[in-house]
Amino acid sequence: MQPYTQRVVSIIKAIPEGTVMTYGQVAELAGNRRGARQVVRVLHSMSGIYNLPWHRVVNAKGEISIQEEEARYMQIFYLKEEGVSASEDGRIDLEKYRYNPEREEER
Repeated sequence: MQPYTQRVVSIIKAIPEGTVMTYGQVAELAGNRRGARQVVRVLHSMSGIYNLPWHRVVNAKGEISIQEEEARYMQIFYLKEEGVSASEDGRIDLEKYRYNPEREEER
């Protein structure tokens, strides 16, 4: 596995229950601020293998990006189970639920 991919996997695994991160946020923390699409590919190809909490990653607007109906429903369901409110159209309040590891380090 490439170092960037390893960092992406580690960052996603570290997202706490009840919080979300954006694809771009994960990419930037992993070392490529323009690598959001790479994060999508890692999630698509490695979520099952590495037991990644894929449902905790959303787009920059706080929206569920998945268009396939069943997977979209499952992401909303998993987030709600963790206490993350999503609107009917799949939008999450990033001000309230975004995880910021840098802020955690400051505490």
